[in-house]
Order: sequence, then C-alpha cells, then structure tokens
Amino acid sequence: MEAIKVQSVTPNDMPWKIRYDASRCTLCGSCVSACSFGAISPKIERRRMVFSEGEFPEPKQRFSAVPVIRQVQSVTHYCRGCGICEKVCPNDAIGPDRNMDTRHPILTRCLGGESIKRGGRKNLESTARTLDKIRVGRISQMTDPSLDAQRHTFDLLAPFGRILPAQKLPISVDPQGKLQSDTKMPPVQWIYPVVIGDMSIGALSWRMWEAVAMAVAYLNEQCGMPVRMCSGEGGVPSRLLRSRYLKYMILQIASGHFGWNRIVKAMPDMVEDPAGVLIKIGQGAKPGDGGLLQAGKVADHIQAIRGVPKADLLSPPNHQGLYSIEESVQKMFLSFNAAFKFRVPVAIKVAASATSVSVFNNLVRDPYNIVGGFFLDGIDGGTGAAHEVSLDHTGHPIVSKLRDCYMAAVAQGRQGQIPLWAAGGLGKTGDLAADAFKMMALGANGVFTGKLILQMAGCVGNDMGRCNACNTGKCPVGITTQEPQLVHRLDVDRVAQNIVNYYLAMDTELKKLMAPIGNSSLPVGRSDALVATDRGVAEKLQIQYVC
Repeated sequence: MEAIKVQSVTPNDMPWKIRYDASRCTLCGSCVSACSFGAISPKIERRRMVFSEGEFPEPKQRFSAVPVIRQVQSVTHYCRGCGICEKVCPNDAIGPDRNMDTRHPILTRCLGGESIKRGGRKNLESTARTLDKIRVGRISQMTDPSLDAQRHTFDLLAPFGRILPAQKLPISVDPQGKLQSDTKMPPVQWIYPVVIGDMSIGALSWRMWEAVAMAVAYLNEQCGMPVRMCSGEGGVPSRLLRSRYLKYMILQIASGHFGWNRIVKAMPDMVEDPAGVLIKIGQGAKPGDGGLLQAGKVADHIQAIRGVPKADLLSPPNHQGLYSIEESVQKMFLSFNAAFKFRVPVAIKVAASATSVSVFNNLVRDPYNIVGGFFLDGIDGGTGAAHEVSLDHTGHPIVSKLRDCYMAAVAQGRQGQIPLWAAGGLGKTGDLAADAFKMMALGANGVFTGKLILQMAGCVGNDMGRCNACNTGKCPVGITTQEPQLVHRLDVDRVAQNIVNYYLAMDTELKKLMAPIGNSSLPVGRSDALVATDRGVAEKLQIQYVC
C-alpha cells in the first residue's frame, strides 16, 4: 500500500469543491473548455464491476476505463466558484459548492512563501451596512407639500470644479450698470451626480472599456444625461484622445504616471478638452499601497499605451517628490491646470482614512482657487489587484469619513466650495440611487462607482469570496482580462445597454426620493431628511435616532 501523504493538496483543502454527477454527464467537454482557471480536467478512471452470469452465484469481475471530469488538485489552478461550468453544462451535471472547511489561506502562504494577491472585493463577510441603518424619515406633507416625481422638473446636476463664494466672485458692475468679469473664474463642469469611477484600460478588457464608453456617449447624446467616466491610471486609446468624445472623459494621473506621455503628445491634436483631470493619491480598497497590474494582463496594446514592457507594473504608493499637502497643491494642481490653460477642472482622489479630514482642511484653504474636487474612496471599494491583506484589513468606511469632511467644511463656513465626491461599497445591494441620495444628504455633492458597473456587465464575483480573480487575467466573463478568447465572451452592445438602462432607472429613483422631501435639486447636506435606526450611527452622523 502506498504511504499516505497527508500534506498533499486535495479538493477538500480548496475554497470551492466541484460537484459532479457522472450519470448526467455526456462528456461534451463544455465545462472544461469554459473554465478559464484550469480548475477541472478530463480524467480516466479505472472501474471494477463484479457480476454473475450463471444460475448460481459465480462472481466474476471486469475492469473498464471510464472518462470523467475531475477537479484539479493545485493551489494555483483552483476553483474560484465562478459557476461558469454550471452555466454551460446542458445537463446540470457539474457546479461549484462552497467548502466551509477550506485550508486555502494557509496552504497558499505555506507552499508559495508569498503574500496572496487578489482582485475584486473583500473576502470577509461584513455586518449590516451603515447605509442600511439610515432611512429617509422627513416627508413633506401639509406644512411644505412634496413634489410630483412624475411631473415636476428636477435639476440633477453636481459641480466638478472650484466653486467660489459670492464675496470672492470676480464680478463687478460697469458704468452702464452691467455685470462684467474682472478675471477668469475657475472652470466648473456641471455633470450627473453619479460618475463611472476610475478603472484603467489595463485592468479592464478592451471590449469592456468600449462598452462603457458607448454607454456614456449614448447617455449624453441621446438621453441628455451628462454622465462622465474616469480613465483610471494607464492612459487611454489614441483615437479617443483625438475624438469629440474626450469631453465625457475624466483623465486620471496616478503615482505611476502611466500613459501620460501619450496624453501630453496628443494635446495639440485634441478637438475637445477632457471633462477634467483626477489626481489619484490613493484608493479605498488598498490605501497607502500603489497600483498593481500583473504581467499576465499587460497585452500588446497596454504596452503601447503605457509605454512599458510586458512585466508586472507596480505604481509607487505615493506621488514622488511630494512631501506635504501644500506642495501637492502647488506642484500638481497648478501644473495640470496650466497644461490645459486653466480650462479643465482638476480634482484629487484619496482613500478614506483617519487623516482624510486633515487633507481636506488644507485643500479647502487653497489660496489658488484651483482645487476642483475632493474624491473620497472608502474601504468597501473594489480593485483590479491588491495584496489580500490590504484588501481585507486596511481602510476606513466611507459614510462617517464623508460626514467628518463635510462638517469640517461647515465649521469653516466653506461647504460646497470644493465639491465632495464619495465612493466605496455604494450600490452593494444593487440599489445605487438610495445609497447616493443618503450620501448626498450627509454632505456629498455626488458619488462615483466602479464595482457596480462591472456587475452590470455580468461580473460573478461577490463579497463572500466568489471568483474575485481580476488580478489573474483569467476573468471567466471577459471583463478583467486581455486574453482574446475570454474577452470575446463579452457582448459589448448588451453591456452598454445594461449600463444605459440602469442609469435611466436610477434617474427615476433619485427623483422618487427627492420629491417627498420637497427638493427639486440635489439634497446636499439635507441631513434633516434622514433618520437612523441605530443610536450609535445617529450620534456619529448627527442625525435623528428613531426606533
């Protein structure tokens, strides 16, 4: 008898076990070919059958070779639970089951000697969200009648750009009694309050990027909704830089400066200015950690756009040469405003943390009047790739930190001067309109979302460890991969239609929430409209507690 190797990896050590019914399987091979992770493979098993052919028992045995589907026993080619095999199986013969006895977090570290890298969402199951403990509790009735959501006109626009207080407006009255502008005012874009967040072209497949761009163009030009999308770090395709659709795009510069050489060279040929520039200091999913695009996703077109070889691309954790908040204002904001001749608003994106209010307070006192926005990203945000320990255990929830920033501006009488934008787990339940409304009532001028956009495209990952393999470049639905055979699984037109439909539905839902409180414009700072069913939440956010 062969010695038992108790340290060998078996399916029971993995986070997901393959459920397989050989009696239903027709061996069509669809599941094996569809599995992008190589977690299942065809095998031949030797079976023994005992039988008797005579009137009296005369046991005989016969051996046969039987083809079956088996789970691969490997810590690298393991099942992520995406369920694609179950989707393509015509006979419901196979599918993943969650294994509660998994030893995978220990095995991978022991055998590899490296920190686990992962993309997507958290692995940890979270408690009830803060936003789910908040309700819209003030309804206008007899004293101040509510509006009709179906008939009333609503102003669903949020500022992206520096807002000057009345006493600082460079406006005077000429001898003829007409208003005149003495100096140029900071550029301001009035856009839809839900921005498609920064997801780089390296993190997403080219078809996914094309679908998002198509949806944004359609929403602007056919639906009259000024939705904007952010490029993320890594640059954008040359043809987009030279097209009129650039005006719907917020260009991001992160610590790696990837792709900006191409953007700078394209400036003389731009027929439209971009919607803005977003300087990314950090993101909520992995605060204090630089970007990571692994070599498997650095395809030829990514190499060309970013100007890099096929290798792991690591962004520094901070912008090099910047040692203080004041220096970042002077060097970065001023230089990027000057690059576009002060026609384009420039904003900053930081990860929510205990220091966020300090950063915001310094920016509010910006003497140049050029800080165009403060984008705050919370711990529940997603990422294309990060070390698992950063993704699961670092960061700050977004709700209380947004409220802290807003109240800090209120204390100085400067609320609204630098627009506040918030993200990080918004729309986790599928209802982004309600989350956005509550965040605005707590002080946000608008919100941005990325993870939810991927779910609209068919992402099968979740916050309980399903799939979440965006970093591998093996995305089974073609969203976060550069492998041609996987990318073509994505239906570009269907994804674009899904995004458009969701935005149209969300637009209606926002109006249905604004009308009862009597607001025809965004309810920024209307915390009196909210109540909390949790006393701790109510006290922290300074809203009414109800039970």
